[in-house]
Amino acid sequence: MSQPVPNGSESESAPSARLLPGGPVAERILADVAERVAALTRRGVTPSLATVLVGDDDASAGYIRIKQRQAAELGFASPHEHLPASATQADLHAVITAFNDDPAVHGLLVQHPVPKHLDYDRALQVMDPDKDVDGMHPLNIGRLALELPGPLPCTPAGIEALLAFHDIPVSGREVVVLGRGATLGRPLSILLAQKRPTANAAVTVVHTGVADWPRYTLRADVLVAAAGVPGIVQPEHVKPGAVVIGGGVRYEGRRLLPDVDESCARVAGAITPRVGGVGPTTVAMLFRNAITAAERATGPLAGEGPR
Repeated sequence: MSQPVPNGSESESAPSARLLPGGPVAERILADVAERVAALTRRGVTPSLATVLVGDDDASAGYIRIKQRQAAELGFASPHEHLPASATQADLHAVITAFNDDPAVHGLLVQHPVPKHLDYDRALQVMDPDKDVDGMHPLNIGRLALELPGPLPCTPAGIEALLAFHDIPVSGREVVVLGRGATLGRPLSILLAQKRPTANAAVTVVHTGVADWPRYTLRADVLVAAAGVPGIVQPEHVKPGAVVIGGGVRYEGRRLLPDVDESCARVAGAITPRVGGVGPTTVAMLFRNAITAAERATGPLAGEGPR
């Protein structure tokens, strides 16, 4: 799986792992979304993804702009509500309820995090689960666990798509997820254990509360870092030739701090890049959830069954 390293002293420290960029994966997903948008538009339906931002966090505002630009490129309407940082829980719930009740809005997301005095989980429970494009409503997590149709959590679904796109075999192999968070580690472990050609793995979830967690990561054929602890995964934690997916990140201002140290590329057989790995696939999956919600709300195309 790893690329050969040329002879010579300069190459001894050069990364040898094959890179697994998320950009081409996202392009394929978004091309399919664009075709589905066009089919709805021909029927007189404009798919709509509504967004809610509370406060003035620069990073959160930037993420909203990215999603709005992508929505415009794909042909989505993108109604937006920006609440002040002083907004109350009732204010936030009122905006969510208004979008829930608007039949022209098919998908909805509340940008996380919200100001500390607000309860994001309570707000999430107010959302119509069929409009939840992040796939994080408790009902949708239950649907995932029971393998029922519903929007999938975007980052886990994007990781499965990334592995499949790059022909990384998962079925029957040992996948170790370092991190148990509700948005990535836990749902990913469920997703990759399901019986499907691009999943069907033996999945172990380990976390920083386990003192000897490297004992588990060192046996992984596929290691997914999802701890949100910058630089936690070092070369000595990776089995030579393993596939390493960097899913967990933190931000220091606008600086991205990934879980996986870049030096792991010297040990891994394949690895996601520091920038442009899981991120693009997460956004693409959000729009796939949104177009599916629009199709479900407006009925299948003539001659087609539900997707």
